[in-house]
Amino acid sequence: MNDAQQGSGWILFAGIMILIAGILDIIWGIAAIDNANFFEDNTEFIVSSLKTWGWIILIIGVIKVIAAFSIWSGGAFGAVIGIFAASIGAIGALLAIPAYPFWSLAIFALDVLVIYGLAAYGARGRRTA
Repeated sequence: MNDAQQGSGWILFAGIMILIAGILDIIWGIAAIDNANFFEDNTEFIVSSLKTWGWIILIIGVIKVIAAFSIWSGGAFGAVIGIFAASIGAIGALLAIPAYPFWSLAIFALDVLVIYGLAAYGARGRRTA
């Protein structure tokens, strides 16, 4: 395997996972803004109310989707945006642990893997295709 192909699997993985996490965050954020029955009653959030937290997660999700396409377009900028988006997502997941511990830890672990893949291989400016 030559140097141009090394790590391309991690970059593709990071792009796919951050896209999936972004879409899930968008769905979760819209449901929270709409006060859907999906959420438990009397749940305490670190940041204000469920509606406020929904807007925060929705914005994080949009940033993650943009980051996924930026990663796939190649270049160091995609890796930087991806690491930023995954870092914000990981912090958001940790802040949601009191309300949804297992979901939050799963999203946190996913974001950590994305950060690793992009930090180790994404800044070399390669395309994934």
